[in-house]
Amino acid sequence: MPTVYVTVPPESAPEIATELVEDRLAACVNRVACRSTYRWEGQIHDDDEEVLLCKTTEDAYDDLVARVEEVHPYDVPCIERFDEDDVAPEFGAWIDRATE
Repeated sequence: MPTVYVTVPPESAPEIATELVEDRLAACVNRVACRSTYRWEGQIHDDDEEVLLCKTTEDAYDDLVARVEEVHPYDVPCIERFDEDDVAPEFGAWIDRATE
């Protein structure tokens, strides 16, 4: 089961998370407030962001990434994939049902 890690500005997080779940691209999106320090266009930035942890399936993964790229306000959004090999069977079954 893939978990997709995405960082977004706090004001964009509710809409993006809801859209991914409504469109069955993610079974669940956890939102976690964070502070990010990064280099962009030659300058160091220090910004509030939210981490979206998107629980999805192999079948929905490509469509989820495409949707995030489509609606994300950044030119280069952070989208990372973590593959979960050890997911509780009931939880994995729920993710499958929720993304059908």
